[in-house]
Amino acid sequence: MSGHPVRRRCPPHVPLAQGRGWLVMALGGGLLWLAGCGSPPNNPYPAGASLDATLYRSFEERPKHLDPARAYSANEYEIIAQIYEPLLQYHYLRRPYELSPLAASRLPEVRLLDAEGRLLPDDAPDEAVVESVYDIVLRPDLRYAPHPAFAQDAGGHHPNLRLTAAQLGGVQTLADLGPAATRSVTAADFAYQIKRLAHPAVHSPIAEMMAEYIVGLRELGEYLVRDAGRDADRRGWLDLRAYPLAGVEVLDDRHLRIRLRGKYPQFRFWLAMPFFAPMPWEVDAFYAQPGLAEKNISLDWYPAGSGPYRLIENNPNRRMVLARNPSFHEERYPAEGEADDAAAGLLADAGRRLPFIERVVFVLEKETIPYWNKFLQGYYDASGLASDNFDQAIQFSGVGNAELTPEMRERGIVLQTAVTASIFYLGFNMLDPVVGGLEEPKSALRRAISIAIDEEEFIAIFMNGRGIAAQGMLPPGLFGYEAGAAGLNPHVYDWVDGVPRRKDLGVARQLMREAGYPDGIDPATGKALVLYLDTTSSGVDDKPMLNWYRKQLAKLGIQLVLRTTDYNQFQQKMANGNAQLFRWGWNADYPDPENFFFLLFGDNVKVDKGGENAANYRNPAFDRLFRRMRGLPDGAERLELIQRLQAIVRHDAPWVFGVHPKSFSLRHAWYRNFKPNLMANNGLKYLRIDAPLRAARRMAWNRPLYWPLWLGLALLVGLIAPAWRLYRRRLRAGALS
Repeated sequence: MSGHPVRRRCPPHVPLAQGRGWLVMALGGGLLWLAGCGSPPNNPYPAGASLDATLYRSFEERPKHLDPARAYSANEYEIIAQIYEPLLQYHYLRRPYELSPLAASRLPEVRLLDAEGRLLPDDAPDEAVVESVYDIVLRPDLRYAPHPAFAQDAGGHHPNLRLTAAQLGGVQTLADLGPAATRSVTAADFAYQIKRLAHPAVHSPIAEMMAEYIVGLRELGEYLVRDAGRDADRRGWLDLRAYPLAGVEVLDDRHLRIRLRGKYPQFRFWLAMPFFAPMPWEVDAFYAQPGLAEKNISLDWYPAGSGPYRLIENNPNRRMVLARNPSFHEERYPAEGEADDAAAGLLADAGRRLPFIERVVFVLEKETIPYWNKFLQGYYDASGLASDNFDQAIQFSGVGNAELTPEMRERGIVLQTAVTASIFYLGFNMLDPVVGGLEEPKSALRRAISIAIDEEEFIAIFMNGRGIAAQGMLPPGLFGYEAGAAGLNPHVYDWVDGVPRRKDLGVARQLMREAGYPDGIDPATGKALVLYLDTTSSGVDDKPMLNWYRKQLAKLGIQLVLRTTDYNQFQQKMANGNAQLFRWGWNADYPDPENFFFLLFGDNVKVDKGGENAANYRNPAFDRLFRRMRGLPDGAERLELIQRLQAIVRHDAPWVFGVHPKSFSLRHAWYRNFKPNLMANNGLKYLRIDAPLRAARRMAWNRPLYWPLWLGLALLVGLIAPAWRLYRRRLRAGALS
């Protein structure tokens, strides 16, 4: 053994000390970085995005159809109305709703012709009109957003219309197909789209209705059903350019003529819907190619239009993104509106070129609470209201008016309300032997139930006050709707002290006696009259509402039995006429009384006809007046017929008229030019975002609280320091030994 002393190796206290020092420095440095960051740490969007002209919205479920010949739901229209441009649109600011040109350069010229082709006056009776001719002139500057279908090679051929399996091998999205191109919109594109309405493979929801009016459309559809498979090319594509349609004539690239059977003035409203947007044959042929649909490359994923935006990202599990169409034509913000629009700041951008927003990002949000919190943090620019957050946002004044809570007002949030062009009702199946029929006792039973069901209470309990009780078929804002005593349903309400007041239950009980059910007793059984309500509502949240309906009918001694099914079974029961009572609703397609009264038109019954008259109501007097009313222009004669129609259905009571919902929308102060428009779906192009204000508010509302971290760091240092000193003393003592 060597005489040299043994050296003891000290523990690696220096690296350990450095590790603890780095811990403290990292914590402090991280806090300093957060404090100096230009974006809140909880920002869900890329840094700097708050200063972009980007609008942030949400969606719960990806739209099923983005094909303008098939789409017909609100979440589908929210997307495609920004992409496609039909011939007409609704003026953004004017009320009552007014049509204005969109793809058309002016409103269509309409001529009414008799059997000999002679011109008739505009007020000609329906029976004299054999054809209505619409002459339409397109604006000259319409161009499609860039799309691979339009790409051409040097020889003028479309290479992307003949893709091989090898070419499709590496393709996952539309962008993978190489450079996109554009072209002008022509009248032939509108004709092509109208023909698509009749194509049996398209399944357009308005095909049957349009076949009644557009000359030759039914015949075209019947031919395609028989022979489409034979005429299709090897890819399965049917080139509709080869098929004539008698009622649609292309005069030249900018002139289109549409001929209708008879007189149908409401056709002008259909021209403002995406069903009558242009569809280029190249796009139809492109998406028909084998192998694309399997990759979700179709019109339902990648629409192709001439509107202000195009869909550049469609990820149903994350987000959908609209970006400005670089080919969009010149369009200006309206310079005129209603009397109060200037004071509300809605004319500040008059004459400026549209659109103002460059991108619209739709983010998937399946839960209400996270969505609402992001709105309050400024990460969504506007919001609707759910029951979960209604009380946090809204309070009611002493006179019952909805107002924002102080918290909302402090944030500069704005509340806007509007009664929707909708109705939700309780329907009676008029084919049912108990509640159906036009005999006076049957009508008395239905009127008694109408009195007993307290719609005002329903609105207060289940709708947070967001609605008004319906007095008849028409919601406010449509021609023929009358407010006040003139618009009262006299069978259910009295006009007392300037407001409608529901009739006393004593009146309803007297009607029950007239109906043959005194005190609700069915004389056939000697027991309470039993009625059945068919519904798809069966969840826990629906039970209070269904129990409420039971209590309403129990006021009259009626026992209500609930029959719950899934929606498909419910639809089948309705189609077969097997329901007795049912809950249903209707959102207006266009702002005309015809769009509501046709819900009770005899030729439109659900049973046998498959129409929208779910009550299967047939009253010859109502049908005669309806046929006269729908062909008249708005005026005194039409108004008089509307009031007679209202009087008939109020007496017959095929519906408990229910509720017109009221929409409540909230928007932040930087969200400009918003005005509720219950008919127009293409309103995004008018909106403007004050991006600097948004960025500033987001920073102010999302400042992180650093003091708890600093406090935690100080406590950590305070706990570590004594142990560290003790550890150092032990190390020194060991070294000395």
